[in-house]
Amino acid sequence: MKEKQGVLFSAEEMNRIEKGNLWNQQQGPVKCLGMEFESDEARRAYFREELRKKLPELRKIEGFPIGEDEDIINLSDPPYYTACPNPWLNDFIAEWEKEKVQLEAEGKRKKDFEVKEPYASDVSEGKNNPVYTAHTYHTKVPHPAIMRYILHYTQPGDVVFDGFAGTGMTGVAAAACANGRDTTAVRINGEWIKEFGHTPSWGVRHAVTGDLSPYATNIAYFYNTPVNKELLSREVARIRQEMENECSWMYKTLEPIEKGKGKDKHIEIEEGRISFVVWSDVRVCPSCGKEYVFWNQAFDHKHNCMFDTFYCPHCNSQQTNKTEHTAIETYFDEALQKPMKRVKQVPVIVVGKAGKTKIQRAPSEYDLDVLKKIQDTKIDSFSPIYELPEGYNTEQPKKTKQIYYVHQFYTRRNLIALSKLYQKIENSPLSHALRFIFTGMLILSSNMNRVRVSNPYNRGKGNLSGTLYVPGVPTETSIIDQIGERYNTITAAIDALSDLRPNVQYVGSGDCLTINDNSIDYIFTDPPFGANINYSELNSIPESWLRVITNNSHEAIENTVQGKNSQFYLYMMSSCFKEFYRILKPGRWMTVEFSNTSAAVWNSIQQSLTNAGFVVANVAALDKQQGSFKAVTTTTAVKQDLVITCYKPSNELTDKLAESISQKDNVWDFISEHLTHLPVHIERGNATTTVVERSPKILYDRLISYYVQHGYQIPMDAQEFQAGLRERFIERDGMYFTAPQAAEYEEKRKHTSEFVPMGLIVSDEANGIEWLKLQLKEPKTYQEISPEWMQAVKGLRKGDVLPELKDILEENFIEDETGHWHVPDLEKQIDLEKLKHKSLMKEFNLYKEMAQKPRARIKEVRVEALREGFKQCFKDKDFTTILLVGDKIPQNILTEDEQLLQYYDIAQMRA
Repeated sequence: MKEKQGVLFSAEEMNRIEKGNLWNQQQGPVKCLGMEFESDEARRAYFREELRKKLPELRKIEGFPIGEDEDIINLSDPPYYTACPNPWLNDFIAEWEKEKVQLEAEGKRKKDFEVKEPYASDVSEGKNNPVYTAHTYHTKVPHPAIMRYILHYTQPGDVVFDGFAGTGMTGVAAAACANGRDTTAVRINGEWIKEFGHTPSWGVRHAVTGDLSPYATNIAYFYNTPVNKELLSREVARIRQEMENECSWMYKTLEPIEKGKGKDKHIEIEEGRISFVVWSDVRVCPSCGKEYVFWNQAFDHKHNCMFDTFYCPHCNSQQTNKTEHTAIETYFDEALQKPMKRVKQVPVIVVGKAGKTKIQRAPSEYDLDVLKKIQDTKIDSFSPIYELPEGYNTEQPKKTKQIYYVHQFYTRRNLIALSKLYQKIENSPLSHALRFIFTGMLILSSNMNRVRVSNPYNRGKGNLSGTLYVPGVPTETSIIDQIGERYNTITAAIDALSDLRPNVQYVGSGDCLTINDNSIDYIFTDPPFGANINYSELNSIPESWLRVITNNSHEAIENTVQGKNSQFYLYMMSSCFKEFYRILKPGRWMTVEFSNTSAAVWNSIQQSLTNAGFVVANVAALDKQQGSFKAVTTTTAVKQDLVITCYKPSNELTDKLAESISQKDNVWDFISEHLTHLPVHIERGNATTTVVERSPKILYDRLISYYVQHGYQIPMDAQEFQAGLRERFIERDGMYFTAPQAAEYEEKRKHTSEFVPMGLIVSDEANGIEWLKLQLKEPKTYQEISPEWMQAVKGLRKGDVLPELKDILEENFIEDETGHWHVPDLEKQIDLEKLKHKSLMKEFNLYKEMAQKPRARIKEVRVEALREGFKQCFKDKDFTTILLVGDKIPQNILTEDEQLLQYYDIAQMRA
């Protein structure tokens, strides 16, 4: 055995080390993009030099991250991963396209493969798999859930894309579809057979994943790149031993332990190790002006909770969090080389172990002496002296804790230890894998780690998700202990990912892709949603350690501090989805996971998809309690987590519509193709449920959206459209099908015991009309309808005027001589609609007149009148009126209504 860097190796291993192979992820010669290299390190060195040459041009691309060239190159592992736009994406895609020919020859893929229907089955996946839990991030979708979509929409050899990839779960899912042998794949295989009667098409899929955040993509790189577990284990052990040698003194304590029995009983001082320390703010009593330790006065030791009110130990005056003041002290910041202010804190609990004895006590004199020694210890390796950017989340630590720089989030002890660990990782030949461990430690190591009040002798419970909140009682966790703990956490993930081949990642904005047109076979993505999470602000801490920072100018969020409103968000999402549309092959699919409770954001997502040219085919809801995707009954203002499925129309359809859009028959070409992209039958339990997208109203909405977005004149009104539907297609249970689909639906319908109709609630006038149509399949009197109507009316938006039930009935339905209301036949319905159009336009013209007055605001509106008016203005190309009225109505009405927002957005571009 021989020693190298503190690790023992066999003669054979040493031989491979000297050849430069053992430390590589692949041993021996490697091939990459048609070139052969003697080792993986040689491959990396070659492409790093190529990346260095390309950086001046790459920097011109919008969304290029903030960082020095060498830091970007050091963080990259080209051509597979670049911490900037990846110039080799099209080379990889071209290589994968060639592989498809061989796969077809081997019978592993079909040349005429086509997916007609969206994946509409329930998906139930928990988050407790080792891949998901190996590293924290703000949002993630478990990769087994994504696998089901990839298996449905692709075949072996296909290329999957995710432009908002976060930690790269889409890439993991694509790679996990390769062999069908691991436990997750076996489970999915069994479920697939049970539901569809056959196994899915297992086989290699390739993935291109990117994100604006260098932090996110660095995590994704680890997940999507094979790792030699044995070598990583040895390197972790070596680094941890070095950290023990250099830093253990900072976490050392002395503990008096009782020994012996009877007359031999005595106290011995034993050396112990600190696992974590609980710190507390020092507060100032507003009554007497004296300082006291917040934890000592506010913690209820009997019930393990915090008192709502507590008392100053000096003057006994009653205090609360609102009445007391935080003590501020001035100190000399070595990193900044100037005096700074900070919240005064002191240690209150030390937890650790001395031999077999647990340590749970207040800090001793020895502990306090160690802290003094730490304060006098200089930091001789890198730590991030990075000023926090302006933002919504970054304001909290600035205002409440005097924290303006990243290094101020850490105790002096942990900052010293982290800087030493960082240096060792950067000098390691396995730095790319070790950074995954390091970044996984950064938040738990900071002062954002909250005390576990229910058991303060148990390590802190982590940070408050989605914030940079620094608590009044933080927990300082040992860096040395965390190294081993983090490695143990990821070993199971490494095992799960061991058979995976590398995917391709990049850092860049979703609206500036370098991928060629019509290159991608399928897209799954989980984009940012409005003001839910300010990614760049939250990522500023780990990215400052990586030395490459998100360029947030193109970050698609709503953030008042950054000057980003809902219109900016809509613009950015539209720009990104237009790029996604461009690179997706015609006739192919995209799945968008949506997580927001805001109807306005939901409408922005729908509008941005429509702006890009996508046609929505299915919307499913994520039931958080059950952890499964369920069908939804309305496609507007849904306050749930959603999975949106849409497709890029075929070239044949788009060409035909563009050539002769004025012909009404082309409407039915669009509807025919759209119907083939909708689920035929959805079964829940033993019941058939409504496919909402097949209802006449939603079909017409999709048609209008497509025509409006492409600037085409709307060729027919809703009544003429419904008449055409009845003539050309087959109606079953209020849904429309092609003839083959109707036959399939009827056959599957036989095997379910009941039909569950569309469960609408009356949240606006349009939904109210649809609700009444369902109720009046059997004629009813006003007295019979009214009580049920009152129960169904829920969730009306502020400023939306819902007409009286009597008025809605008179405008849309027919009353017979017995007082029963009916759904009118087609001829009567056309007459009613003409009268209703005149009435609605009369009301809209009143809004127009009011909007022309200076400083006028329209506080309440009838949304149906606005929809009718905006639609007529669009026909007349009167975009100015749309903007005039749109700016004067309540903004929640505009942003939360899909149709109004669509017309307004188009008007902004064309006025």
